[in-house]
Formats: sequence, C-alpha cells, structure tokens
Amino acid sequence: MSRWIRILLAFAVLLAALGALPAAAAPAHAQDGPEQPSIDSLSMDQLVNCEPDGTQASGAIYRICMPPNWWYNGDLVIYAHGYVAITEPVGIPEDQLCLPDGGPCIPDIVNLLGFGFATTSYSANGLAVTEGVSDVVDLVNVFAQTHGTPNHVYIIGVSEGGLVTALATEQYANIFDGGAATCGPVGDFRHQVNYFGNFRAVFDYFFPGLIPGDPINVPPALVPVWEDYYDANVKPVVFDPANANKLQQLVAVSKAPVDPNNPMPSTEESVEDALWYQVVGTNDATAKLGGQPFDNQHTWYRGSVNDWQLNLLVQRIAADPAALAAINAHLQTSGVLTSPLVTMHTTLDQQVPYAHEIFYRLKTLFAGSGLKHINIPIQRYGHCEFTTTEALTAFGVMLALAGDQPMNEAGVRKLLPDATDRAQLQEMLEYYSNPANQQDIDTLRAQIP
Repeated sequence: MSRWIRILLAFAVLLAALGALPAAAAPAHAQDGPEQPSIDSLSMDQLVNCEPDGTQASGAIYRICMPPNWWYNGDLVIYAHGYVAITEPVGIPEDQLCLPDGGPCIPDIVNLLGFGFATTSYSANGLAVTEGVSDVVDLVNVFAQTHGTPNHVYIIGVSEGGLVTALATEQYANIFDGGAATCGPVGDFRHQVNYFGNFRAVFDYFFPGLIPGDPINVPPALVPVWEDYYDANVKPVVFDPANANKLQQLVAVSKAPVDPNNPMPSTEESVEDALWYQVVGTNDATAKLGGQPFDNQHTWYRGSVNDWQLNLLVQRIAADPAALAAINAHLQTSGVLTSPLVTMHTTLDQQVPYAHEIFYRLKTLFAGSGLKHINIPIQRYGHCEFTTTEALTAFGVMLALAGDQPMNEAGVRKLLPDATDRAQLQEMLEYYSNPANQQDIDTLRAQIP
C-alpha cells in the first residue's frame, strides 16, 4: 500500500470518529430551526407557563412563570409590584401585572424574551418597602431551589415596587445584576410623604371640615369606606362649579399635575389620587414608622389669591423624630450603585412626583455612580402610564448597562408586530443607552421644585 493511500485511509478513519462524537449542545437561548418551533407560530399560552402560586417563609405569595426549556436563556427577572391598600388581603395584585396600553402582560413580555419570571405579593400590604426588599431577595433563593441557579438576575418594579427595586439594586449588587425602577419614589421618601400631607393640609384650608380628621389624624372607620365617602360627600362639593376658584387654587398650591390636553378629567384624577393615599395610607404609615412623618413647619405655600393668609391659617404639623429616623434608615436611597439602575417616569405623575427622578439623579452624581444610572423621562400625564415600547426600552437599556446580550429579536418582533413601534424602540434604545445624553448637574438643579 502506498504512503499516500495510508494517509488518506487514516484521515477517513479520523473523520468517521469525529462524526460519531455527540453534537455540541445548543446554546441556552436556541435559535429557530427544524428541531424546534418558531415562536411566531406559537400562542402566548404555549410560550408562557405560570406555575401554581407558592408561599415564602415570610408568608408572602410568590409566582414563577417560565418559557419553554428550549427558549429559556438561563436568566431571571424579578418583578416588584406597587402599593396595595392595607384593607386588601395579602396576594399578588393581578391588576398590576399588565401594561396600561392593552399590550402583553409583564410575565408574557419577560418569558417571550427568554427570561424566567418571578414575583411576590410581599408579606404585608400598605407601606411595605422593607418587606418588599426582603421578599424579593428571598424569591431569588426560592427560584434557585426549584429551577436552578440563574446566570443573571434582574429586578424591575413599579411605583412602591420602584423603590423596592432601587433599594435592592443598591444594597444587593451581589444578587441583582441590574434593575429598572419605574414611577417610584426613589429620590426622597420624605418628599413623597409631604406631597400627600401638603395636599391634605391645603385641601382642608380651602374645604374645611369636608373630610373628617386632619393630615395626621384619620378616623380608622373612614379608611375602609373612603372611596364611597369620597364619591358621595367630597367629589360633588370640590367639583361644584361654584367652587371652581377654590379648586384652581388647590391645584396651583399643591402642584398637583394637570394634563394640558385633558385638564378637567386629569384634575379630578389628581385630586382623587392624592386624597386616597392620604386617607388610606396615613394610619398604616404612622404605625409602621413609629410616628407620623409629615412635616410642614417651614413650608411656604404659593399659588393662592392670598398666600399670606393661607400660610397664616393652614395647619402646621411637626414630624415625629422616630418616623424620620425610620425613613432615613430604611426608605431612603443612597445613589450608590455597583449594579446599573434604569429609572423611568412620566413627567406629569399625579401620585409620585417626577421630582424624584431629579433628586435621584443628583444622588448618583454626587456618589460617583452617574455612569451606572440612566433616567428615561416620558412626557405624559399619569402614574406608570407606559407603552410596551417604553417598557422594553427601560429593560433593554438595563441589559446594555449590565453588559448582557440585547433583547432577543424574535421575541421583540412578537411583542411589537408593528414595524413603526420597533423602529421607535431602536431609536430610544440607542439614545438612552448613551450616558452622554443624560442631563448635567446644573440642568438638574434648575428643575428642583
């Protein structure tokens, strides 16, 4: 046998041996191919599997939703919900799981992008930020025990859950690789308390005796029936045309947002929401903080027809030191970031003022964490009124800051079937992923209310 024939035979044997080896494992996030269906042909029920709810050690209820194994990318997204009234039973707030634009719900969005999804009710309602942080941290362990340790863990949250998200991202960078906090009181919790307290103090000046109690003394019996009481006794008086001047002054002094394109309905919503939180939330917050936190001793109110008279006669209240100490210890963000945090907020938010974004951005700059934080302002009235495109923008920018892979294109196409929406998403991702497009300190300072 010639030398070249022996070489060719040996090469053939080698190729045969290689061909007998097992094929390389598919990547964690497999691409569409002949061995697996295209997600375009599958329904939402086939792509999202929410398992039966479970109970955490704290008593909180948790839920895990998973995509098919062949679509799961190995990463986990924790969702932190917003405020739930103390009068409600502890449970996952179903009405907070979907976006207001009628698009897919949050578990659907997360699973369609290939991520595992988990959320918790928290172990308490009302002011539950401390419980929320503890429960989302524990939920990561629950997920790991039942589904294996994820490659990366991200946290997203809305409203009160936005503060939970910011605190968890700041304090547990060893657990959370990034966070997206939307419409939350992330800048200064005392500012949030005083927003509701000031609204009630000014309201009582213009409409004395209309609501029982005062900014820090709410009759307990009023809390569970507040919505009916408001509709029957408060709303007809406040929005009586004869009181239009008083209403206008109330809105001006309290700085309650009004949609210029829809003034009267948005005014009604702003008044109703501010009073709801003040009445329903005050006693609960006072009990949990060890004292009442509202303080207007040195507040100068502006915007009435007679500011001197208003400031002379409005009820003055001093916060309890114990309550302020509790806020400083547990409810104030630091702005110190190791993992990246994206914040997104409507500029005319009637429940959580947009000023929080200014305060938080300044905190991150002074802490030297400015490059770890991106703020996305949405020019719109409403609380947490985001579109699917905007929600995907916040999520995609968070992934970019964390150095993770971009969102799966097939998942984005299914979530945004309209090419115009996808083009808008790409434009927003490119703009907000660049820290150079964030406002500088001088611009931010000029916006402080």
